[in-house]
Amino acid sequence: MWDERYAADEYVYGTEPNDFLRAVVANVPRGRALCLAEGEGRNAVFLAQQGFEVLAVDSSAVGLEKARHLAEDRGVRIETVVADLAAYSIEPATWDLIVSIFCHLPPTPRKRLHGDVVAGLRPGGVFILEAYTPAQLEWGTGGPPTAELMMTRDDLVAELDGLEFEEAVERERDVIEGRLHTGRGAVVQILARKPS
Repeated sequence: MWDERYAADEYVYGTEPNDFLRAVVANVPRGRALCLAEGEGRNAVFLAQQGFEVLAVDSSAVGLEKARHLAEDRGVRIETVVADLAAYSIEPATWDLIVSIFCHLPPTPRKRLHGDVVAGLRPGGVFILEAYTPAQLEWGTGGPPTAELMMTRDDLVAELDGLEFEEAVERERDVIEGRLHTGRGAVVQILARKPS
């Protein structure tokens, strides 16, 4: 499905970074960044422009090829790995930043992945997440078709046990990020840090 979605010439979620990521990245120490479900690369390329050493992971080889082209066009370098996040293992104590922007998995692999996120951060490392909440189904402006694939603040606080939360909110905002995320949306935003 994702290869087909990304096969168009256009960047279906745009080429600019996620608004929440852009707003909070100044709070993050520069270093190694891991971008989960990175798709066509807009967030990975932005982070590379901010001085991070970036690895972008996605199940779509087509999306990641576009990510590499975007990086070249913007004069930066990113690494990419094609992997199914339901089976992907994050290296422990390796990352200064892990980013998950609209990465919607079923609950069981999501909980495992979030446990890996906690283990994968170095002391002082930061996790940034934005995802749709079940209330997004009422808006219909993007995101998965079922509530099971969405997240709540309470779910995430439990799944990310071991991190200290600097922001953990559910809110409504205008999400204008390419053709497939356009309009009012119901989101959860997390900025959490691993204790030093």
